[in-house]
This record gives sequence, C-alpha cells and structure tokens, in this order.
Amino acid sequence: MEDIKMDIDIYGLEIFKLIEELYPICRSITGNGVRSTLEIIKKHIPITVHEVASGTQVLDWVIPEEWNVVDAFVKDEQGIKVIDFKKSNLHLLNYSSPIHKFLQLDELKEHLYFLPDHPEWIPYVTSYYQKNWGFCLSYDDYNKLTDGIYEVFIDTSFKAGNLTYGEFLIKGQSEKEVVISCYLCHPSLCNDSLTGVAIAAFLAKHLKSRKHYYSYRFLFIPETIGSITWLHFNEDKLGKIEHGLIATCLGDNGAMTYKKSRQGNAKIDKVVEKVLIDSGNPYNIIEFDPSDGSDDRQYCSTGFNLPFGTLMRTKYGCFPEYHTSADNLDFIKPDYLGQSLKYYIDILYYLEKDDKYLNIYPKGEPNMGKRNLYRSVNKSEVKNSQAVIFWVLNFSDGQHSLLDISYRSGFSFREICNGAKILCEAGLIQKIE
Repeated sequence: MEDIKMDIDIYGLEIFKLIEELYPICRSITGNGVRSTLEIIKKHIPITVHEVASGTQVLDWVIPEEWNVVDAFVKDEQGIKVIDFKKSNLHLLNYSSPIHKFLQLDELKEHLYFLPDHPEWIPYVTSYYQKNWGFCLSYDDYNKLTDGIYEVFIDTSFKAGNLTYGEFLIKGQSEKEVVISCYLCHPSLCNDSLTGVAIAAFLAKHLKSRKHYYSYRFLFIPETIGSITWLHFNEDKLGKIEHGLIATCLGDNGAMTYKKSRQGNAKIDKVVEKVLIDSGNPYNIIEFDPSDGSDDRQYCSTGFNLPFGTLMRTKYGCFPEYHTSADNLDFIKPDYLGQSLKYYIDILYYLEKDDKYLNIYPKGEPNMGKRNLYRSVNKSEVKNSQAVIFWVLNFSDGQHSLLDISYRSGFSFREICNGAKILCEAGLIQKIE
C-alpha cells in the first residue's frame, strides 16, 4: 500500500454528510432501520447483506424476533402529544412491545425514563431481551406532566423475521485478513455508533481500488448479537484473521484512545501505539477489560481470543452526551472525523509496510561512502537521516521488523521505512518474502 497524502478536511466533510443521511433512521438490533442503513452504505461500497432467521441458534444465543416501529406517542387529555416518536426516535424504549391504553399519570410514570442530571436531554434506553414498553423524555418535559388520563400508543411489531448485517471483503495479495468491525444498531446517536459506521465505509472506499498485501473485511453489524452471529457462521475463517479493530466514538474532540486486545501484546496493539506516538498528539491507551465493552468481548472471548482492539476518541461511556439526544450532529465535527480516518489509514499503512529485511553485508560495516550514503556535512537533518540508515542496517537481521526498529530507535515508522528504501536501492539489504 502506498503512502497516500489525503485532504482530511474533504474526507471529514464527506463522512459528516453520510452521518447526516443516516442520523434520522430508527435502528435496532433487527428491523427495517438496519436494512435502510445498509442500503445507504451500498451507495459507497458494494457490501453483501446477510439475513439470519429469527430462532436461529448462534453460539449460546438465539436470533430474536424482528422488531419494527410504525409510530408511538403519549397524548394528554387535550389530545396534545406530550411524547412523540416522530419528533425523536429516542423517545421510544427500543424494542418496546405494542400497547394502546389510557393510563393515570402514576401508572404511566412507571414506564418513563429521564436524566435528572441533564434535564434537557432524552436518554437512549433498550429492552432487547425482556418484553417491556416505555418512553424516554427530557426531565424538563417529565416535570411538565400533570395529573390526568394519558393515551399511550405504541405501534410496533414482533415477528419471525431476520437479523440483518453487512459485510464487504477487499481481497489482497494474501488471504491473511484485517477486520474492521462497527455496529449500526443505535438509532439517532452520532458519535457512539454512526461515526464508526461512516468511517469504516470511507476506509473501505479508500482501500478498494488500491493494491495491498492483506485482505480487508468490513463488518457492519448489530452490537453483541451481530458479532456473535458472525463468529458462529464464520468460525472456519477465523484462522485467517491477523488483526482486528472495532471503530466507534470517532467524531468528538477528545484525544485518540486505544483499548488493547485481550492478548495485550498483539501486533495490532503495538502498531496502534506506534501510530499514536508518531502522531505527536495526545493519546490514551487502556488495557482490555472484559467487564466493559461489547463486541471486543465477543471477538476476544476465551474460545476465540482474536487480536481485536478498539480505536476511538473519547471512550464510550466517558462523555456526558453518551446514549442521549445530545449525541447529535452538533456534537461531532468534520475535522475530527477526517483526523480519525487518517489514524485508521496510518495503522493500515504500518501493518502493510512492517516487513523484515536481511543485511547483505552483515560482517562489519559496508563502505557507505562509496555508495554515497555517508555525509560529513554537520546538519541535524542529515545526521538524523544517517542515523536512521545505520539503525535499519544494523537490525536487518531477519529477526527485527521495521516496527521493532522504530520502537527501539525512537525514530518514526515512516523514517525507518524511508531508511529501508534507501538501503534496498543501494543493494545493502533485501526484504524477506
């Protein structure tokens, strides 16, 4: 893969436009919202859509009934809608059962969810695997409710249908795979969910017409049940997976944060850390935690233990807007989206270029002067370039990769790559195939 100079501002705006298009759709772990989302993604990359029937056993789980929404509201005695799904799909408890009743306020309150600490925000609440119904509203609106009879109407359906997910494989020179996974089950939430979906789509778009060593598999799945389903049906393919990343929470202004794989020292962990170091920007690295997260718990579960990390900006659950109506289009910015995409592209570049080399003249130091590789001019940039060359030459022993040399020397990965290129052209080292 060539090192591409990209206009991150243009990419950021395009990613933001895709999120704008996806934002209004009511999504869940099943249903037409997921299908509509995948149809929009299809405009950018030719994904394959898979449908798995309700009732199908997947590992220790069962695919649930498909859930779809037509409408939902609560009306007061004057017929005014005090809660309206059509104004915000977060108003409805996700996976709510259908109901049409007239209830006293005290009965209704048992099914209302709000955030006293953030009185203007609507929370995002789900009840996937336990039949229930409910509404979410701002605490300010909750406090406006007065005693009386309320009409409660939820027009939803549960039926034998399917769980839907999207997949896109870009074949490389090798069958070894890098997997980029994102979840698309959240309704109108931008940073948590949609930024990962949109950046994954544009990363695939960026890769599909370029030459590369690895094959790249992109998964657009509902959270947890989607990764479990994919793992169930693709266990025979898992041996091909060399590296994996989960993309989420990539549009806010926080420093880049990487959650390591369960293995902790997998190559993907080392590569992401070096990309973050070389960027010169603030970053955070956190250890794998099986009590926290979602799809990483599935990919990194004991029986699979795949090398999957999660690359995000502010970690999910660590920004106040998380799982609320405040995680909206105003919360994310095109600049941060473009920058996040660049980090992902850099990671794949490091993976692609991290080769091992063999010094053709390992006994003593080869004559650098006659190859015009030794400079006596006392300039810092010349001295640095020369130092890089000596580092690469000395550690091209067939054991150390360029990433190893970059870590040990303190030079950036790109500087080390450039040193390797110079030495190859001079006939002093050769790549081990």
